Amino acid sequence: MKIVVDAFGGDYAPKEIVLGCIQALQKNPELQIVLAGDKDQLEKEFLHDMYVSEQIEIIHAPDIITNNDSPALAIRQKPSSSIVVAYDYLRTNEDAIGLISAGSTGATLTGAILKLGRIKNVSRPALAPILPTLTGGQVLLVDCGANMDCKPINLLHFALMGDAYMKAQGIENPKIALLNVGTEDEKGDELSKETFELLKNNTKINFIGNIEARDVLKGNVEVVVCDGFAGNVCLKSIEGTVELLLGTIKKEVKASFWASLGYVCCMKGAFKKVKNKLDYKKFGGAPLLGTAKIVVKCHGNSKANSIANAIEQIINLHRNGMIENISQAVGDEK
Repeated sequence: MKIVVDAFGGDYAPKEIVLGCIQALQKNPELQIVLAGDKDQLEKEFLHDMYVSEQIEIIHAPDIITNNDSPALAIRQKPSSSIVVAYDYLRTNEDAIGLISAGSTGATLTGAILKLGRIKNVSRPALAPILPTLTGGQVLLVDCGANMDCKPINLLHFALMGDAYMKAQGIENPKIALLNVGTEDEKGDELSKETFELLKNNTKINFIGNIEARDVLKGNVEVVVCDGFAGNVCLKSIEGTVELLLGTIKKEVKASFWASLGYVCCMKGAFKKVKNKLDYKKFGGAPLLGTAKIVVKCHGNSKANSIANAIEQIINLHRNGMIENISQAVGDEK
């Protein structure tokens, strides 16, 4: 079982990427990691007392696709880039089960479509971040930016793929909702109204109706379906709110002696728990649902723990048959 890693994708590559891979290998002795990147630089990053040569393979890829590159153009013009070489290896090696990248989101999505391809009958792959909820569970947001303009059939496929993903995570009958401007059945634009009818009449999923953005993290549903534009706005708004909340608390604590004293004596542990609960990195990354093999996009500022968690994420999804589940779920939905 091999997982391919874009070793030069991300703000802290390659060092944190390599350290995350080593963490994952220590927990999974049957696993092999294939690192795509500049071979000379990668070999310098290994801690020799932790390096297990039988479990690590390096494929030389001296180029990098940056966030400033045009994704489609770069995928074609930079065949020696780490993400392209990683996808080529994933596509041509049967024992490679998935890929991780913390690099350019556009290159990761475009490479998946051009190099890897979709599961049969999937109209469009969707990027689906996992978010924490107030109840201590998880909610999957499908899509968060891969598809800005969608048709109702695309959103139906998003719902079916999100359902298959959560079932692969051990949730037997995930509740699915459609992101909208109100909870009433007739709310929304034409896309929302047509999608609502498709989801309501589909017997494969547990569709419970519309949901407003303010309720996404309450823990009442496991999957929220939307087009990539609305999903990206929703996700960035959540991230900004969390940053504002934590930043404001930190500022107020520092502004007063008594507040600082109360924080140290009484509230430090509680605040740490809150911060940990809101930390998206512990989930690994956002899976790209609908591709022929498992692809996980990590945040650009991911460090070792997040990379290790993403590797665990791929292992669990593979063992639980996510690709097969999506293929079966989408079936002949056209």
